[in-house]
Amino acid sequence: MSYYKDKKNVEEYIKMAEGYDGSEFVPVLRQYLSDGATMLELGMGPGKDVDIFSQYFQVTGSDYSQVFLDRYQESCPDADLIKLDARELNIERTFDGIYSNKALYHLTREELRQSLKKQLMLLNPGGILFHTMWTGDGAEEMEGLHFEYYTEETFTELLDEGAIVEMHRYTEMEPEDSIYFVVKK
Repeated sequence: MSYYKDKKNVEEYIKMAEGYDGSEFVPVLRQYLSDGATMLELGMGPGKDVDIFSQYFQVTGSDYSQVFLDRYQESCPDADLIKLDARELNIERTFDGIYSNKALYHLTREELRQSLKKQLMLLNPGGILFHTMWTGDGAEEMEGLHFEYYTEETFTELLDEGAIVEMHRYTEMEPEDSIYFVVKK
């Protein structure tokens, strides 16, 4: 995961991700979370979704990369940010929702299983997890990064507790190349 510790790689990622954000998920999230609810974003990257969701929720941004956190903090000095490893989730706070947009697919399936278990423990009663993934089956390594792909079945198998209340395929770059999951505690 050292890829995102390099400023050059972070800047390349930001250029590549230009035009992509989680704005289309606002209506879905607002079905499950009331305005003002607390939300933790795992893997906030450049912080586009923190900006969007902060219009509705009390958002805490987190990332494993200090480069992303420092970059965002420069433009938003009052932002609530935490350096956080999604595998460990060493945090003493709870949230109404935990969100990630194509960040957790860098974890192996076993790491994601453990992360989901820990995430559910960080949720307030009735809270939700909302995660997007690339669809497919299998895994690959590129430039030192791990990538896992999921179907409805392979993601569901990772949940030891919590109930999937919604899952939906959608198009980001190619038809139905992406999927989101809403898991309720």
